[in-house]
Amino acid sequence: MPLSRRLPKVGFFNLSRVENQVINVRDLEGFDAGAVVDVESLVRAGIARSSGAPVKLLADGELTKALTIQVHGVSGRARKKVEAAGGSIELVARESRASKAKTEQPAT
Repeated sequence: MPLSRRLPKVGFFNLSRVENQVINVRDLEGFDAGAVVDVESLVRAGIARSSGAPVKLLADGELTKALTIQVHGVSGRARKKVEAAGGSIELVARESRASKAKTEQPAT
């Protein structure tokens, strides 16, 4: 019997999976009131790992400051908490893999 039939099959790996960087509302308390919080400022503050992966805001914790938050995704409860504190949410478009591949290819 061939080796490929003797080895166990171990599942499925989704090539189009998108891994979000998750941040919580409580993580935003370190910013000044009225500040614009974008992905770059989250990376500089050490809250997000890198600016390449999309960032999603979740509702764990409380927010007492009015902030303008620019992220790729937000949960419904997190949106309500930010707006209740007087802030606003701006959704940033995610960069698709096709457009990333086009920009990374060298010109010939």
